[in-house]
Order: sequence, then C-alpha cells, then structure tokens
Amino acid sequence: MDILIIMGPPYSGKGTQCEILKDKLSYKHISTGDRCRYEKEQKTEIGIIMSRFEEKGDLVPDKIMKDLFSKILDENINNNGIILDGYPRTINQVNDLIDLVDSKQLSISKVLNIELPKEELLKRAAKRAKSSNRLDDKNPDTHIKRILVFEQSTLPAVKYLSNHVMVTNINGMGSIDEITRKINSSL
Repeated sequence: MDILIIMGPPYSGKGTQCEILKDKLSYKHISTGDRCRYEKEQKTEIGIIMSRFEEKGDLVPDKIMKDLFSKILDENINNNGIILDGYPRTINQVNDLIDLVDSKQLSISKVLNIELPKEELLKRAAKRAKSSNRLDDKNPDTHIKRILVFEQSTLPAVKYLSNHVMVTNINGMGSIDEITRKINSSL
C-alpha cells in the first residue's frame, strides 16, 4: 500500500483535492477529521477524548492520534494506496508516522503541501461556516485559533517531514480546477 499525504492549513481545500485525487489514483481518501468525528459520534473511548480537545480548536494529543492512525493503516492494508488528509500535524506525529510506516513495511510516496495566505483562509472559513453543519465551523474565533495552531505546530512539521520524504508545495490560490491541475502536474 502506497501513502500520499496532503497537508496545508485549515480551509485550504485539502479535503476537496483528496476527493478528486482518490478517483484519479484509485486510492482511499482518509480524512483524519472525518474519522475523528466518526469516533466522537460513536462515543468510542478515543472519540470522547478527542471531543474535549477539538471543540476548543486544540490538537488531539499525539499518542491518541498514533493509536488511531495505526488502526487506520491496519484497516486499509489491502488497498492500492491511501491519501492522508489531516495527519501528521506535529513533529512528534511525523516521527510516529514514520515509525508506523516503517514497522508495517509501507512507504510514503509524496507529500503535497497546499499554501495560502491567512486572509484567504479566513474568507474560506467564513464561507464554509455558512454551508457546514459542523459545530467547530460556527465560531470565527475557532477559525483564527485553528490557523494559529497550524502555523505553530503543523507548519514546522511539514518542514521537518521534508527531511524524510519529498514535499512539494502547491499554490492554493485559484479555482478548484486550477489547483487540481497544479497538483496533477506535481504528481
């Protein structure tokens, strides 16, 4: 099983691009956010713990994410590949990911990092808040906090990850089709 990782700040369109890529590559799209919401809805032990952190816009502790990600890998081991959306988010999670991938004798083929200015992210957040039914999308203060957490924790993780696998930065400005073309040309 091959692993492609899509990274970028909240509201950058990662999920949309992953949905497009899954059909092109015949990979399964693994949205860590969707999986976390599923765990919370099912009121699993992991889900209850996650709820406490995510509703405040904080990151779920790395140990919880490592356990969840190991479970996700095991569930998808027979797929051609997976597209990860939303993991890893910290330097510790990068190390956990590399350890898990190595221990399961898998490989990360590429990391695509979508880049956008903060002003554009906030515009997209406001737009998503109007169309989404997610509690975490309704509060503008949470939008700002999520972007700040990305800048403080995930952006350094992207840079750190580039020491281990190829990371390609993608300009996230433009229409969905324009961004898809940029991504396709980088693959």
